[in-house]
Amino acid sequence: MATILLFAPLVGAIICGFFWRAIGEKTGMVLATALLFLSAALSWVLFLTYDGTAETIHILRFIDSGTLVGDWAIRLDRLTTVMLIVVTSVSALVHLYSFGYMAHDDNWTHDEHYRARFFAYLSLFTFAMLMLVTADNLVQIFFGWEGVGLASYLLIGFYWKKQSASAAAMKAFIVNRVGDFGFIIGIMMLYFLTDSIHFDDIFHSAEALSQQSIHFLWTDWNALEVACFFLFIGAMGKSAQLFLHTWLPDAMEGPTPVSALIHAATMVTAGVFLVSRMSPLMKYAEQPRQFIVIIGALTAFFAATVGLVQNDIKRVIAYSTCSQLGYMFVAAGVGVYSVAMFHLLTHAFFKAMLFLGAGSVIHGMHHEQDMRNYGGLRHKLPYTFWAMMIGTLAITGVGIPFTHIGFAGFISKDAIIESAFGGHAYFAFAMLVVAAAMTSFYSWRLIFLTFFGAPRGDHHTHDHAHESPMVMLIPLGLLAIGAVLAGMIWYDPFFGSHESVHVYFGHSIAMLESNHTLHNAHEAPWWVKVSPFIAMLLGFALAYLFYIVNPRLPKQLAENQPIAYRFLLNKWYFDEIYDAVFVKPALAIGRFFWKRGDGNTIDGFLNGLSMGFMPMLNRIYARAQSGYVYHYAFAMVLGIAALVTYVTLSGGAH
Repeated sequence: MATILLFAPLVGAIICGFFWRAIGEKTGMVLATALLFLSAALSWVLFLTYDGTAETIHILRFIDSGTLVGDWAIRLDRLTTVMLIVVTSVSALVHLYSFGYMAHDDNWTHDEHYRARFFAYLSLFTFAMLMLVTADNLVQIFFGWEGVGLASYLLIGFYWKKQSASAAAMKAFIVNRVGDFGFIIGIMMLYFLTDSIHFDDIFHSAEALSQQSIHFLWTDWNALEVACFFLFIGAMGKSAQLFLHTWLPDAMEGPTPVSALIHAATMVTAGVFLVSRMSPLMKYAEQPRQFIVIIGALTAFFAATVGLVQNDIKRVIAYSTCSQLGYMFVAAGVGVYSVAMFHLLTHAFFKAMLFLGAGSVIHGMHHEQDMRNYGGLRHKLPYTFWAMMIGTLAITGVGIPFTHIGFAGFISKDAIIESAFGGHAYFAFAMLVVAAAMTSFYSWRLIFLTFFGAPRGDHHTHDHAHESPMVMLIPLGLLAIGAVLAGMIWYDPFFGSHESVHVYFGHSIAMLESNHTLHNAHEAPWWVKVSPFIAMLLGFALAYLFYIVNPRLPKQLAENQPIAYRFLLNKWYFDEIYDAVFVKPALAIGRFFWKRGDGNTIDGFLNGLSMGFMPMLNRIYARAQSGYVYHYAFAMVLGIAALVTYVTLSGGAH
């Protein structure tokens, strides 16, 4: 069953990519989607029937070179089954949704058969992601890691005629290479230290590694902590954490189904999965975990501030994704990996629904993405409106305080905030509560600007706005079920007592016995438990005041605080700083080698030299090739005489 669900998307990608001409484009798309639904169904069967017994399913020998031995195998445990349902469920629904969204989306492709290529890329991405989450060794996980990087490059740049899409794909690829370089160093360090790439061998050596030191940069470091730090650098790139986050908002240039699949629910969560998978190592690496907490908290805060002022509907949700990933890393950093996975699971449902809902709005508004040109769409797009409302209620954390009753985000996000307090990460706790208030503000801002008020922008576009076809609305409805119920259903196994979490996850995650974070989270003071709910209410009230009661306030505030407004609108100037520090110097070096090296030196001096000096040498050599044997014999005698003279003189000197 596990093998079938792993290879079904690959078969779909091959059929849709190479054989659509033989069977027809529509047939290929249907087959690829059907295989994804098969994979999703088998994933849910595995998830619901899993008995907690860890299992390794061998497929083939992947690599064999000395002690570097790795099998292609499926590591089946609770952590794997959770990721399987996330990846396959969202991917299957995105495949179905794409039938409607991509039906007439050849604006930038100029290719009548673009849909077959698009579905092939989607299925290829899903296979690579499944390779990643089922990996049993470091080489296999890196294979999947790079596979999703390739697929994301192809999907972000799918509108290859659109210059901004091609630039965004390149940016995503390059920024992720920075993180992947750190990941490679971490992998090589673990292999060097343990002489193995298999997870079980490495995990069994964790305690011994925590006592080892390595000499690096003229000082000694704890070997395990350095390896874990570099592993997290890889996670930072893939999960768009602060400093390596710049690719994620630009990736919105890809089709909206891509945003829902890659940048909401699956690929960007790979970093969280990696840290959780490496928890047997991370539990001994205190300083890297502190670093993870700080980066996660700063990312949650930073992305939320930028989301306050964005006007592109997809970019608002993109920064929201970046912020929510920061929440997950804070949970992982304080050692409660089950809570990180809890938010990963619930977030997949409501964030995928928000992205697909945004795609429905864009589709209905004829590809208009600026929220300032929306307004009053709840009557034109009623089903999309209610789906987006459910997603907003989930992400902002609406529920009944001090109970386990509420939308998915209310339960899982509050669990992270309480865990941050329970783990004595008070800076992170404060950042996450403030980010929760801002999340509520920009989420309700999106709802109010899009669906309420008078229509703005082009009236012709508003007059012809229409609800999406049923093939796009069904995925929204199914995801809405998860956005409402997921938190309440899986509260106890993910955020219950230490015993219930241990029973559910077994050895797939590791928490130190001395880690009382989970217990402390449940025993947190009442004001800690109610703080995210109050933050949510404050954000909602402010958004209601700004965009319903007095819509002139946002413009007045922006005019009164122009520096702060431009600072947020320009995303803290990260792109400009990187452009000045990295991009322009690299271009200057390249230009120098091009003009001075290639142009002046090679094409200029050396070519000039060759045009004068080399022809003269050629004429001399040509005359030496006379064709007379006695000339060649004379040359040989001269050579022998020179050789004998050299040997005699060098021997005499010796």
